[in-house]
Amino acid sequence: MSVTLIGAGPGDADLLTVRAARLLGQADVVVYDRLVDQSVLDLARDDAEMIDVGKTPGRSSSQESINDILVALAATGRSIVRLKGGDPFVFGRGGEEMMALRAAGYACDIVPGLSSSLSGPLAAGIPVTHRGVSRGVTIVTGHLLDGECNSFERLANPDLTLVVLMGVAHRAEIARQLIAGGLHDATPVAVIERAYTSTQRTIRTHLAALADTEIANPAIIVIGAVAALALSRLSAELATASW
Repeated sequence: MSVTLIGAGPGDADLLTVRAARLLGQADVVVYDRLVDQSVLDLARDDAEMIDVGKTPGRSSSQESINDILVALAATGRSIVRLKGGDPFVFGRGGEEMMALRAAGYACDIVPGLSSSLSGPLAAGIPVTHRGVSRGVTIVTGHLLDGECNSFERLANPDLTLVVLMGVAHRAEIARQLIAGGLHDATPVAVIERAYTSTQRTIRTHLAALADTEIANPAIIVIGAVAALALSRLSAELATASW
């Protein structure tokens, strides 16, 4: 039997692909992350073994231990689903898990999911690209590398939208570097907490105020002109703008 890496999307089970829902309902074992919504987990069989490997502050399963769990489960010959929030290959370490399984001689299938980096902003009515406003989008992680924040100064481009995942803890440094890189301190910022769940919340602010804005994880930070938009409130002038 193979292990299937499934993207659970950003929240509600309605956002799963048809194939993901079908395979989840057939699995003998489901290995899932903390951010997978309960409505998705409810699609598993009543008798399925459910294994929580979620990473939380102060209590985390290392990636190596998760890899070992998947390899050990694959050896049992049962049907295994590895359920990951969003898409498995967008900051989900799906590639590492796939490589570990294949190195151990086990097949690994992939079912893509909606990445919160693109679908999360839409939950707040924010298009990550929009004619006349944003020519493109850059998706980055806000995690620290070797004790220092990622180099955000080089990402300061007013023509692009910046979507930051896992950036809540370092939002002050992210804002500082972006302003140092040339972004105006009044650049619009939107934060979408718990996208596509019953407790979703959207916060609108600007870059200079981001450090002092109260935000709870999990959250997606959108930086750029589009962060001031909501699709339902687009003006005719904005909607017909051209580059």
